[in-house]
Amino acid sequence: MKKLMLLLLAVTGFTATTMAQQINVSINIGRQPVWGPVGYDYVDYYYLPDIETYYYVPDRVYIYRYGNDWRRSAVLPARYANFDVYRAHKVVINGVNRPYLSHDKYRKEYYGYRNKHDQVSIRDSKEQKYYANRDHPQHKQWKNDNRGHGKQEKGKGRGKGHDKH
Repeated sequence: MKKLMLLLLAVTGFTATTMAQQINVSINIGRQPVWGPVGYDYVDYYYLPDIETYYYVPDRVYIYRYGNDWRRSAVLPARYANFDVYRAHKVVINGVNRPYLSHDKYRKEYYGYRNKHDQVSIRDSKEQKYYANRDHPQHKQWKNDNRGHGKQEKGKGRGKGHDKH
């Protein structure tokens, strides 16, 4: 009887652990910028092929080339004042630490996505899970940004980013 109880406890413990592992899913929808494309529950980086710039979601910073260095900033530099992040194509990059250090690879791989306006942004989504994000203070920041980063133009067409693992 004692062995049966131990076996039952072991099986129950294994099942609970397996269920917990299956339920533990990373989600960072609330941290993604409202200009990000719909369709992703988690994003580490966005690559913006039009301006060869990265956006690191956890720290909410752009990473862009400045001479031979990579700089980080909460806003895009003045040279991109007319760039519209809502309309630009975004490539999702997950599971890669500091992808900008392999920039030549990403530039070559995603060059064809320059000047494409084929994604629906989180701001413009009709998906229920994104509605809470529209009231986030960050949405108001992008909406009211006078440097051209948050123009109110809506992207045309539908499509998803290209998830790079």
